[in-house]
Amino acid sequence: MNLDALIEFFHGLTPESVARFPEFYSADACFKDPFNEVRGVAAVQRIFAHMFEQVGEPRFIVTEKVVDDGGAMLIWTFSFRAARWGGGETQVIHGVSHLRFDAAGKVNYHRDYWDAAEELYLKLPVVGMLMRGLRRALAAPAANVSP
Repeated sequence: MNLDALIEFFHGLTPESVARFPEFYSADACFKDPFNEVRGVAAVQRIFAHMFEQVGEPRFIVTEKVVDDGGAMLIWTFSFRAARWGGGETQVIHGVSHLRFDAAGKVNYHRDYWDAAEELYLKLPVVGMLMRGLRRALAAPAANVSP
């Protein structure tokens, strides 16, 4: 697998380039994130095509990579404009993708890890207020440290 080519693909992802997923993903690739779990490259393409319908100016930037013989971890930021909520301001989500590759070097497993509560729900007007209250109620008390 040419991991650098895959990273560049995600850096430049557009609605039109979603058609290129079969260049990088196997036909039966598995994909999972906090909202989706699908199998098959066509289903993966639908998720990313849907992303372009739901948010404005989506952009992935891979900031770090860890590679071994059978896979990789990509640390990334995802920025987008939230027209339906968030007042159209740029939002940023921090996450990690765990990738595994098949014998042909194509992605056959892609799992995204990111904190939907912190990165998304807390920013919603009503849900965010409830989540912040829940977070305060469940947080451990701060330690009293004397100088």
